[in-house]
Amino acid sequence: MSNNTTPEFIAEVDALREEVKGSREAFRDQEFLDKLAQRISDSPHLGQQPAAKALAEDLRNFSDAPRLENVKAHIGEERDHHIFSLFDASYFPSLSLEYLTYETLPTNPHLATRYASNTMPVNITASSKGFTSRVVVALFPENHIDGVQHGDDLIFYFINKFVERHNRITRKMIDAVMAEGSFPHLQGVDDVTVEQASSWWVRLHEYHHRQGDMPIPDYLPYKKRKPLAGLEELRVDVSAMLVCLNDDDLPERESRLAYEYILSERLLRYAVEGIPRPNYDAVASQLLFNYLSQNGGIELRDGLIHLHPELPEVLTRFLGEIQRIESGIHGKPVEEVQKNLLEFTNQYTDYDPEAKDYRHIPFFAEIKERLGV
Repeated sequence: MSNNTTPEFIAEVDALREEVKGSREAFRDQEFLDKLAQRISDSPHLGQQPAAKALAEDLRNFSDAPRLENVKAHIGEERDHHIFSLFDASYFPSLSLEYLTYETLPTNPHLATRYASNTMPVNITASSKGFTSRVVVALFPENHIDGVQHGDDLIFYFINKFVERHNRITRKMIDAVMAEGSFPHLQGVDDVTVEQASSWWVRLHEYHHRQGDMPIPDYLPYKKRKPLAGLEELRVDVSAMLVCLNDDDLPERESRLAYEYILSERLLRYAVEGIPRPNYDAVASQLLFNYLSQNGGIELRDGLIHLHPELPEVLTRFLGEIQRIESGIHGKPVEEVQKNLLEFTNQYTDYDPEAKDYRHIPFFAEIKERLGV
């Protein structure tokens, strides 16, 4: 994920981040930011980087203009494929003062145009220590200390981490729990092919977040709860799968591969995340597994998951049910629609009212222990 030699300016960032990583409560204190800006400017190699100059300027003016205007302009204009900023995201605790360099990945022109979004599938070429954390597979505009996301801000997905994760977890699960021949286009492919499928996934994922009757970020406040966050992730991923199956302007082999890849990740890998306490992605996988099982899309038989020929039709019906509920937003209070979405989710998930949390499917808990994933 990084070059054999660490650039000198990143080594300087790693030294600086050791000084500030315990000071998160001061990340918006102007005196602290002024001192940090000066330390950045005084660093022999880091201080010469355009990305560092942009951050130092924003830090010095943060109290007056609490948005990292220069940093985000530098990133958004893709001036040198460098990102340097001060981050504060609760779900990415490893991030503080961080730097990375990246390379962009090729994409299908029709995919990029028809399903356009501000998604950036990239590979990390070098990074400071915070970005080496396994959980940091993406970077969102609101992760910076300004906490702001604007419509033109880029969203980065680190595809080499997707490939590593697929190889480490999903491939093992496919071999262990799927009936033979379940994913013919995905089985045995190389890393470059998985990289391509990952790029398609994240592009379609972000595009569909902004579609529908209750898109993100407009309705984010009503989809923040764990089950509803999981349902939203499932809504956009099922939408992506159906694009791959139904858009005849996309190349057939790559489309089928992306469909199988998204399905395998959503159905299998996310299902073992967070055991024993499921996160929102695990709740989404449980919802998908149970809905497909109860409606003829898949079948668990003799310890193996079998995909039925009717699976695409069942996925279409599933998405239709979500869309039907969300379309109620045009005539009902948002709280009522939110309640209906929660009721739908709880039909197909195992909620423990005493623990006030969701349980995992025992089958996947056993698989996780057996495979050590």
